Amino acid sequence: QVQLVESGGGSVQAGGSLRLSCLASGLTYRYTCMGWFRQAPGKERERVARISPDGDRTYYRDSVEGRFTISRDNAKNTLYLQMNSLKPEDTAMYFCAADSRGNCALRWPEEYNFWGQGTQVTVSS
Repeated sequence: QVQLVESGGGSVQAGGSLRLSCLASGLTYRYTCMGWFRQAPGKERERVARISPDGDRTYYRDSVEGRFTISRDNAKNTLYLQMNSLKPEDTAMYFCAADSRGNCALRWPEEYNFWGQGTQVTVSS
């Protein structure tokens, strides 16, 4: 049974930082594409970042490029999202996602086949 458990969300003021973590179990983590997407109330899911199974390749949505950093520790089955210079428009529920299927490099996190329960990030102005 695949489980993805996020942590690290919270409330910060604009300009602040948060670090999200996602502990994965039930899958062969080192072969799995991982990523983050977010969803604000009344809005559609929005891709945030993704990382290749070996961690060598990372991709970001334009609005977070240079502020967010995705990384992974394959020895700990853990995914991270370091978020700096946070803005009110970053407020959303953040979800960790995993894709164990072939050709996962062609997909973004909102299309992955496993999701966590999410962790709330609130940024006040």
